[in-house]
Amino acid sequence: MSAPEFSNPEFSNMVDLRQIGDAPVVLMPDEAERRRLAGRFAITAIDAMRAELRLTVDGQTVEAKGKLTASIVQMCATSGEDFPVKISEPVALRFVPRSPVSAPNGEIEISSDDCDEIEYDGTAFDLGEAVAQSLALAIDPFAEGPNADKARAEHKLGGDVASGPFAALAAMKKD
Repeated sequence: MSAPEFSNPEFSNMVDLRQIGDAPVVLMPDEAERRRLAGRFAITAIDAMRAELRLTVDGQTVEAKGKLTASIVQMCATSGEDFPVKISEPVALRFVPRSPVSAPNGEIEISSDDCDEIEYDGTAFDLGEAVAQSLALAIDPFAEGPNADKARAEHKLGGDVASGPFAALAAMKKD
């Protein structure tokens, strides 16, 4: 995972390698940042969001491990109604210095460990943007609210099994 080139991310929290200590880092976006993140992620609202991470430095590589929790409001994929969702996810990221650009036409092999690597330039990286991306990945775009079954039945979204493409097979199975 590489950090996008945002000139003005909705939730930025720059961390300088030289300033990393032993205490955990707690990130909590303010109301305006949560509102902008909700817009970016196409959800109704982010009522609360908190990440507590321990940063471990190994040379120029930094590992960030901890937990992300959030209370969001999103639209049901079936009924279209808003409903609250609680998110609680482990976070494990690795920040590494940007590597020199290799041949763009060549194939690049990466291991599963490389997937959560975020490249940075200089001596600082944006931990806030990485946490925001982690939240985006934790949001289920097909989540269904408490009225999904009712909406599905009301609008016949489940399909009529008796007249569907497998109706003939179901009839044969009964015989």
